[in-house]
Amino acid sequence: MLESPQLRLEVPRTADTGAIFDACQDAVLQEFTTVPVPYTFQDAQMFVSQIVERGWTTGREYTWGLREPGSSLLVGMVSIRHQHRDIGFWAAAGVRGRGLMTEAVRLVADWAFADGMPDILWEGYVGNRGSAGVARRAGFTYVGEGPGLQPDRDRQHPPCWKARLAAGDDRGEKAGWPEESMPGGGPEVPAP
Repeated sequence: MLESPQLRLEVPRTADTGAIFDACQDAVLQEFTTVPVPYTFQDAQMFVSQIVERGWTTGREYTWGLREPGSSLLVGMVSIRHQHRDIGFWAAAGVRGRGLMTEAVRLVADWAFADGMPDILWEGYVGNRGSAGVARRAGFTYVGEGPGLQPDRDRQHPPCWKARLAAGDDRGEKAGWPEESMPGGGPEVPAP
């Protein structure tokens, strides 16, 4: 478990399946992630039993569910994949814009750096202002635009904004992000 005064990150469990299913019905989340569309209850079950559990067991991907203090309700997800050292996340529609995901990304970055990762990569579909805002506020440095590391639902590698956070970096916001990724855009949603 990782936590701060604002939130608690725990490994998602079977009891979270309903919250995951509900959150993944959101059109904005579906637009900017690789979740199946339509997203079924079986997809949520498979995510918890296959992706989350296997990821932790194999060390391939570490996934945490975001919860607010005093609540057991899962309201977001953040994971880091070992192969590319890339981070992905989403927040349920009802909690976006409150800074919870930025704090979650900071906690996971601290954990990853303490575990020996030299850096973390972020990418989000071009136009995903919410996810870009999270990465920017968490201290990532924008490094450009290019094909995504992770394939989308159609097995394509769509154009993505890309950023990097190294273990020794200053965690303040950096200049150089594309103007179209600045505030006034969409909600906190995940990188693909």
